Amino acid sequence: MDPNNPNKKDSYFQNWISVIGGILSVIFFTVILFLSFLDIWSKEINPYIGIITYFLAPAFLTLSLILIPVGALRERAARLKHGTVRRFPAIDFNNPTHQKWAFTTIGVTTLFGLFTVFGLFRSYEFTESQTFCGRVCHEVMKPEFTAYHNSPHARVKCVECHIGPGAAWYVRSKFSGAYQVYSVVMKKYSKPIETPIKHLRPAQETCERCHWPQQFFGAVEQDKQYFLPDEANTEWRTRMLLFVGGGTRKFGKKEGIHWHMNIKNKVYYIATDEERHVIPWVKIIDPEGKERVYVDEESGFSAASPPPGEIRRMDCMDCHNRPSHNFRTPVDAVNEALSVGEIDRELPYIKREAVKALVGEYASEKEAAAGIRESLKAFYESEYPAVLKEKKDSLARSVNTVVKIYKSNFFPEMKVSWKAYPENIGHKDAPGCFRCHDNKHKTAGGEILTNDCNSCHIIMEQGKPGAIESNTGGLEFKHPDEDVGEAWKEMNCFDCHSGEIA
Repeated sequence: MDPNNPNKKDSYFQNWISVIGGILSVIFFTVILFLSFLDIWSKEINPYIGIITYFLAPAFLTLSLILIPVGALRERAARLKHGTVRRFPAIDFNNPTHQKWAFTTIGVTTLFGLFTVFGLFRSYEFTESQTFCGRVCHEVMKPEFTAYHNSPHARVKCVECHIGPGAAWYVRSKFSGAYQVYSVVMKKYSKPIETPIKHLRPAQETCERCHWPQQFFGAVEQDKQYFLPDEANTEWRTRMLLFVGGGTRKFGKKEGIHWHMNIKNKVYYIATDEERHVIPWVKIIDPEGKERVYVDEESGFSAASPPPGEIRRMDCMDCHNRPSHNFRTPVDAVNEALSVGEIDRELPYIKREAVKALVGEYASEKEAAAGIRESLKAFYESEYPAVLKEKKDSLARSVNTVVKIYKSNFFPEMKVSWKAYPENIGHKDAPGCFRCHDNKHKTAGGEILTNDCNSCHIIMEQGKPGAIESNTGGLEFKHPDEDVGEAWKEMNCFDCHSGEIA
């Protein structure tokens, strides 16, 4: 109370709690404004600016604003206790002072509401960005984020596949994300992150927004360039026709690989492992509604007695399980680098030695880079000192490429490589197609899920440059390594091709 004017009472907000709350509110509001403008005008989104601007600073601002009325209420409660104020305040809008406070309150509340709406919108945008998905949890998501930028979907936002449109899945994802944040903060996450992801949105609601099954084309030509692990890094080419399968008669027969995804067919299966690599039971329902059940004859199960577990309807993700997060095998990555000239194919045994260097045991990316350089340098110093001298620059460039391959596909801190996440497309380095098409899955009537090569593709050309065999009607596969002979016919490709045998 003012001693010079006993009728004038001090404001309830004239207390230390409210004053501190007001000062902090101004500070945090200024910080949010500054960082918001910085974020809007910045060309590259910084994940830490986003976290501070749209999560931490608003939380502290809210707490600071709460302190202001809390202090006022405490002050009023103290005065009420001493009987210096009435129990309920009297509000008179004819009173100029009350009018001033009312207009001020309405103005501040409106302004705060507008900034809150803007902040919520920017928070929503930030949580939907690739920066939030890939860089906030840097160590955990580094492998996936790196692979994503090297994928065909690098210009597709993470949320378009992982969440898709609609409020319901957005809310579900945020509840799931809350636990993931907890797992990161408390170091509860597994290394590597477990797959496949459970409760993922159906592919029909994400993948098929761009990929239209009815318009799948009938056949696709594929060229493979391979280099043998010999001194000359001998080139071997294979050109094949993949029977992708048309979605309609207009685009080819409704057969082939994408027959599984024909909208009129329904394919169900039960896997007996978490990774869905062991599939002993398959059921197919054709367009006429006829059911056929195929069971691995060695599994001990039957059509009437299926294995326990989820009956899952097959969709895109059962084969395309790494559409944007594919980690290349050392063999494939080195082959590609040799084919485009990033690794000099004239360096003796570079294919073999590069793969050998990549699959070494390293505790960190830094240790791997040093180990790869030392391994290749030591080999050429010992076996080809003249090459080391004559092709010094070429070797240095090639070694840098091998290191780059490692950094793009190996993440020892998270125990991630192609081994942790095998790809189900094909059947060379992982079971893939042969999870079902292994000549062992049969119906009660003896119908077999075949593993005949020509049911999905035919080889039109194969061989070394200058000695290419060619037949548009199809060639029998010839193994590039002559020492293998006909042995490949008695085993699965992935029994030998683990991704690390050059």
